[in-house]
Amino acid sequence: MSIDAATFARLREIADQLPQVPGIGAIEIADGQIVMMMSPVKRHEYAIFRLARQLNAQLPDTHSGYIAYAGADLEDSGLGRLRRPDLMVFPEATLRGEGPALLPQEVLLVVEIVSKSNPENDYENKVRDYAAMGIPHYLLVDPRDGTGIVHSEPKYASREKFTFGDQVTVGPWTIDTSELMTYGPGTT
Repeated sequence: MSIDAATFARLREIADQLPQVPGIGAIEIADGQIVMMMSPVKRHEYAIFRLARQLNAQLPDTHSGYIAYAGADLEDSGLGRLRRPDLMVFPEATLRGEGPALLPQEVLLVVEIVSKSNPENDYENKVRDYAAMGIPHYLLVDPRDGTGIVHSEPKYASREKFTFGDQVTVGPWTIDTSELMTYGPGTT
């Protein structure tokens, strides 16, 4: 569901004014609502670190000047979406630019690490949103069961499933998923 530009602008203004709340990792806007995301667990962050390291080692050869980076927002005001992917690949120079968020046309890859608390968001809503934004590749990693899916254009019609331990091709990059860990007991 898309929302009109004025409604999105108002939601964005409210989201930007929300105070920092302990345990809240990020704020997103989707389906006309502000969504407060829980702070991730250590193994979630470890997966991001390992994936970023692998991608950043390959990017000089495939896309000079690009980085794999966690911690930036992704905004599509036309769709009424503000997302905070766990990891994105985009030109490093965009971090020096104006504006609060990256634009979809700047991003080659988004990565989401599935949480135990809300897996449907990554498997359904974000697949829909990232495809609509035109992001060429979406890597979905699920530490709950040690699996994942590589979504590729057009509109993520290509979906390649994998199991932790596989060598996975994501666009021009190869990811060694043996470096990833499943969630331990008691993680959320």
